Amino acid sequence: MASVHASAMIGSEVDLADDVEIGPYCVLEGPVRLGPGVRLASHVVLQGPLEIGPGTAVWPFACLGGLPQDYKFGPGADTAGVRIGSNCLIREHVTVHGATSPDEPTTIGDRVFMMVAAHAGHDVHIEDDVVLVNNASLAGHARVGRGATLSGFAMVHQHCRVGRLAFMSGAAGVSTDVPPFCVVNDRQRLGGINLVGMRRAGMDRQEITQVRRVFRDVFRRSLPRQEMQAILDDRGVDWPAIREIAEFVRAARRPICPGRGHPPRLGDARQPAESDSVAWSGNA
Repeated sequence: MASVHASAMIGSEVDLADDVEIGPYCVLEGPVRLGPGVRLASHVVLQGPLEIGPGTAVWPFACLGGLPQDYKFGPGADTAGVRIGSNCLIREHVTVHGATSPDEPTTIGDRVFMMVAAHAGHDVHIEDDVVLVNNASLAGHARVGRGATLSGFAMVHQHCRVGRLAFMSGAAGVSTDVPPFCVVNDRQRLGGINLVGMRRAGMDRQEITQVRRVFRDVFRRSLPRQEMQAILDDRGVDWPAIREIAEFVRAARRPICPGRGHPPRLGDARQPAESDSVAWSGNA
């Protein structure tokens, strides 16, 4: 039988697995479903539609399933809500907002670690094993690939994608797509590849070397998208990781985050560093 503190408020539509633990002053409203082993520490607010998978732990003052911060979403509109996977760690003051349509929920994968005050906006999709460090924020419809890490105060613009095993440094922000395995080391700027993350993921050394080379030849230069795609497609024939990058670029609806061969997209008059020897052509 679920363990529910006497001060918690549990709505009539809430479905609890037998070994769920709900601490003091939690509020659960609407169609909320908690899987086996879910633990809510205290002062947690859950608003359905919301599903949380087995083994996930939620710390105080997290708010999950709240209405989306979207002008298009009017009072009483239908929402698919939020789906959170298994064995996630949701720390204090995390917010995850419900979807703006009834078709697909805001989705958090398995083993996702959302640290203090991390935010996932409406219609966000986060794949498995992602880490969002304190105050990292994803705007609506953003997508984050498996194993990516967003450091403290990192920010992703709406509809942007962050590829698998990508890494964003602290306080970095993007309004462009970040390809798989790449590191964002400044606002709107690729600085290299995520060597540590790729090694920890068990990627073959030769494949890592090939990703490093293609990063140098494609993202450190100023290339038109067509030429960029051709190089990635050619080298992706022999290397699955490069093929993954090629497919990511092909599917992009937003610009690709620029490397050092481009001036940063900052909206100011700063010029490329002296080491940026290739002139910028303006092509994403």
